[in-house]
Amino acid sequence: MNIEEVRDYCFTLKNTTECFPFDDVNLVFKVENKMYLLLPLDAEEPKITVKCDPDRVEELRERYQAVEPAFHFNKKYWNSICLNRDMPEAAIKSWIHHSYREVIAKLPKKTRETYEGE
Repeated sequence: MNIEEVRDYCFTLKNTTECFPFDDVNLVFKVENKMYLLLPLDAEEPKITVKCDPDRVEELRERYQAVEPAFHFNKKYWNSICLNRDMPEAAIKSWIHHSYREVIAKLPKKTRETYEGE
């Protein structure tokens, strides 16, 4: 997947918004005003940075060897995924969806209920 394909996929997820650059190098994607993904604006070897369930960090890093801790956030909660030909599109989409669901799971119950079945 390339950056534009990742961006397009994010917008298929309910209530996703893209914000102006988070910093000099990343766009931020949010759901219900909570960040779930950072996307590089320009990078030779781009990596997307996603929310990660801290209880599954090691398991997921083992399964997807391209995953690295993101040091500009608490390492327990964010990971970077290389966007390259070696990483299957299904795996990247799975990580993005996982990150999105992580944010939804932490929303107030009433708001969370509007996402049931997704």
